[in-house]
Amino acid sequence: MRNVLMSSAVMTHVHIDPTGVAWIDDTNVKVIEVVVDKLAHGCSAEEIHFQYPHLSLSQIYAALAYYHDHQQELDADIERRLEEVDREAAAQQDSPFRKRLRESGLRR
Repeated sequence: MRNVLMSSAVMTHVHIDPTGVAWIDDTNVKVIEVVVDKLAHGCSAEEIHFQYPHLSLSQIYAALAYYHDHQQELDADIERRLEEVDREAAAQQDSPFRKRLRESGLRR
């Protein structure tokens, strides 16, 4: 039997920028973007690949693995972002422009 040496290079496909944000290597896609698609829509890796065809399945699985390894931290970030969106939406609800629209009867 022949002895075959196999290379065991580890590819993570994820890097952390200086601000602590996880990115998928060689892309402009944040890990959290892929994670939100998974959580919000229940997308499989293959469905995510359809939405992000420039990502390989390996990159997508690496992003999901990173999420599972850092779930508490990323879930807290997602929650913080949702709260921020809610605050901004509430502020827009009370904007002077919206108030004038409501008062004019054009917008209810």
